[in-house]
Amino acid sequence: IVLAALVNCPSRFLLLLSDEYLKMAIGKNKRLTKSKKGSRKKAVDPFQKKEWYKLIAPSIFAVKDCGKTLITKTQGTKIASEYLKGRVFEISLADLNKNEALAYRKIKLCIEDVQGYNCLLNFHGMDMTRDKLCSLIRKKQSIIEANVDCRTTDGYIVRLFCIAFTRPQDNQIKATCYAKSAQIRAIRQKMTTYMTELGTKGDLKSLVKELISAPVGDTIARQASSIFPIKDCYIRKVKVLKKPKFDVTELMEWHNADETPAGDVGKPVEAPKEEGLAGSGGRL
Repeated sequence: IVLAALVNCPSRFLLLLSDEYLKMAIGKNKRLTKSKKGSRKKAVDPFQKKEWYKLIAPSIFAVKDCGKTLITKTQGTKIASEYLKGRVFEISLADLNKNEALAYRKIKLCIEDVQGYNCLLNFHGMDMTRDKLCSLIRKKQSIIEANVDCRTTDGYIVRLFCIAFTRPQDNQIKATCYAKSAQIRAIRQKMTTYMTELGTKGDLKSLVKELISAPVGDTIARQASSIFPIKDCYIRKVKVLKKPKFDVTELMEWHNADETPAGDVGKPVEAPKEEGLAGSGGRL
């Protein structure tokens, strides 16, 4: 019968088959009849769900307001302040102390606490820029490096790295100034002794102040000059390996407003004029 229908009227037979196929397709897959209006979501700007928090540096630095950071707004159990804690920021010491001569120093600060829209930062580490380090390394001289772990009085475990370079002696004709291995070991011993004393004699705050403002490298160079003359001695890097349990009162000591910033030596003050009694030959 099918062959007879196909021979007599092929177009009518094909139309019949297509109608049956459409009925089957619509019956089997019910989603073919639905429209696609609600399938695509509208693109939302992700920055509409974010908010800005202010970064507050410790009071040992000249600039307190050192930047801003971005975080997604609090939604349900995802609290914004909890996700902010632990963020580490790397800031140039030139920006923190308004001194371009210290641009080779990088300070790492970590968010310890969030108060309102203010993030209170604490010291997390220190480093040198790569261009400064590369400018010091040259041929025909020896590099002396040392590192030491020390515990501060307030419970921080800190690792200090020191670097120095040998220099030619006064009126030296020889082109090179390589130190012997025994001399390098002796200078390294001087470095570790001084850094251990520096790290253990006070708390972390006093250590950071001294590293920023005091010429620590020059002191080490003077002590080692009896063994071999050295130059360009720096505390290259500081790592905070372990921190004590978080305490808000200790953190607020870092942020006291009456603290003088490190490296601020003040202004010279003239001494008051002394007045003597005429003819007495002495002072009042």
